[in-house]
Amino acid sequence: MIEMIPGTVTLATLEEIWRKGTPARLDRSAREGVEAAAAMVAEAAAGEAPVYGINTGFGKLASTKIAAGDTETLQRNLILSHSCGVGEPLAEDKVRLMMALKLLSLGRGASGVRWLVIEQIEEMLARGVTPLVPSQGSVGASGDLAPLAHMTAAMIGEGEATYEGARLTGAEALKRAGLEPIVLGPKEGLGLINGTQFSTACALAGLFQALELARASMAIASLTTDAIMGSTAPLVADIHTLRGHAGQIDVAAQMRDIMQGSEIRESHREGDTRVQDPYCIRCQPQVVGAALDVLRMAARTLEVEANAVTDNPLVLVEQGLIVSGGNFHAEYVGFAADQIALAVAEIGAIAQRRVALMVDPTLSHDLPPFLTPNPGLNSGFMIAEVTTAALMSENKHLANPCVTDSTPTSANQEDHVSMAAHGALRLAKMTANLSVILGVEMLCAAQGVEARAPLKTSHRLQDLLAMLRSEIPSLGDDRYLAPEIEGASAMVRAGRVGDAAGVEVAV
Repeated sequence: MIEMIPGTVTLATLEEIWRKGTPARLDRSAREGVEAAAAMVAEAAAGEAPVYGINTGFGKLASTKIAAGDTETLQRNLILSHSCGVGEPLAEDKVRLMMALKLLSLGRGASGVRWLVIEQIEEMLARGVTPLVPSQGSVGASGDLAPLAHMTAAMIGEGEATYEGARLTGAEALKRAGLEPIVLGPKEGLGLINGTQFSTACALAGLFQALELARASMAIASLTTDAIMGSTAPLVADIHTLRGHAGQIDVAAQMRDIMQGSEIRESHREGDTRVQDPYCIRCQPQVVGAALDVLRMAARTLEVEANAVTDNPLVLVEQGLIVSGGNFHAEYVGFAADQIALAVAEIGAIAQRRVALMVDPTLSHDLPPFLTPNPGLNSGFMIAEVTTAALMSENKHLANPCVTDSTPTSANQEDHVSMAAHGALRLAKMTANLSVILGVEMLCAAQGVEARAPLKTSHRLQDLLAMLRSEIPSLGDDRYLAPEIEGASAMVRAGRVGDAAGVEVAV
């Protein structure tokens, strides 16, 4: 169980929740502030003065006053009417992260929900009740309304949820887990569905995977450099310190260390007629280093957002005010998601060029055509390279910015939106594509390095080769490659490549 202090949770903690499914709950020090805000909301709900979302309608209906006796019905209707999501269900690990992010937001004591609402989310996380949340329907402003409504629907015994592998009604899932539906009080439905937690959870998952893939790319690019007998001169530290960018310096340093002691590299320091390698070899630190710095910028934004209060209106206890604002607008998340998308696309673009380099006998420095020992009868990695080209191109299209694509909604009350939700959602597809590109590059580079025998690569890259070959053998005659491509890409996604080569990347 992870104890979270609102406002202080780190990316490492959030990654553990996402990757390992570790249940999370709020530190009990948050309770006093939460209950103080809830008391203010209860007082406002009983009063005559209209306060948005507490005793009024929502959006364009904010001028409609709601009687005190109807506040529970108002909040329940809000959840039911907003449960309009469509599309494939969001992966359970992202839903659980979204729920943890909602705990962090509510726990800051500015949302006005009762502590029992927080306890319901905590118990669902602890007992494995995961709301079924459709992945489409949010425009990333006024909160991720539809996805969060589906999350909340399960909390009140509506909608659907999964429990112990079964897809059930929300009521049945709660019952099997020994929980009861809650009845929402004033503002609680609004507090739960206003916010950026869906977009942020998807963006965080994309970030965590992108960082893992960037780490793997450093090891795989090093293996490719040896496969084509490339130069390590472009990795000399002074080149990178003269430019000064942290990511570039870090990538060059990692690659220098990874390739240290390679017999292949030492074999062609003298007498190599090539003056320079192509950019995809020579500029790996400059390209992936830039991508790494972009990912680090996105990471800082998302860490702040994960700890933020993003619903509306906000209860300012010390000032005695309930104030309408716009923290639900996910522009920050949208920009971060677009940054991550650009980085993912570029890491894949330069990796794909290395695959193309290795399979081309005119460029690969005497490697066999398409890396097959018997070309002509066999095609080797010919179409594997084509697959990487297809995925690289798809990622280029997906990397087009989403945050600039606003459209008015809700009768023009919500007239500028962030589109952060699908900006973040697309990252899952993009990182999956990148993992395949890197997996194919690893297979090709391993084949190329083995073709240089009896010369050996570095000790760290030999460890990487041993890990790969423990599951996927070298390619001789043509065979059915699709499962092996998936196996290699799975190694990349799981962090096994970076671990085997000892790559360390600080965020």
